Amino acid sequence: MSDSSMMPVPAVGVVCLKGQEVLLIRRGTPPRMGEWSLPGGRIEPGERAADAALRELVEETGVEARILGLLDVVDGIFPEAGRHYVLIDYVAEWTGGEAVAGDDAADAVFMPIATAMAAVDWAETRRVIALAVAFRHG
Repeated sequence: MSDSSMMPVPAVGVVCLKGQEVLLIRRGTPPRMGEWSLPGGRIEPGERAADAALRELVEETGVEARILGLLDVVDGIFPEAGRHYVLIDYVAEWTGGEAVAGDDAADAVFMPIATAMAAVDWAETRRVIALAVAFRHG
């Protein structure tokens, strides 16, 4: 049975690739505070999902990119934080800017893909990063 207090919230995530590196942020707010994750956030009313992805990327990291494609839709259900996000994940290619933590990110850095896979705790994030790498090489 579902918890009606956890209304699903539409959100985006971005796997931003730069060569053989992927951009990660250290979460500065719950859920998963302190963990390495993908940049992203809520879709604003009237905003297209892809536009939200690029906006969130700039707000959280200072990085600009172009969307290459849609990767997957992931349910991020975090009962401990009372949150349910419907995450629309995109793959993007870096086009400019240096990674600097902004908005609610505590840190932002491009990491080698293997390092990023070891740093990320949530299996869904690792799976989406792998999908992005396969998409780009596909």
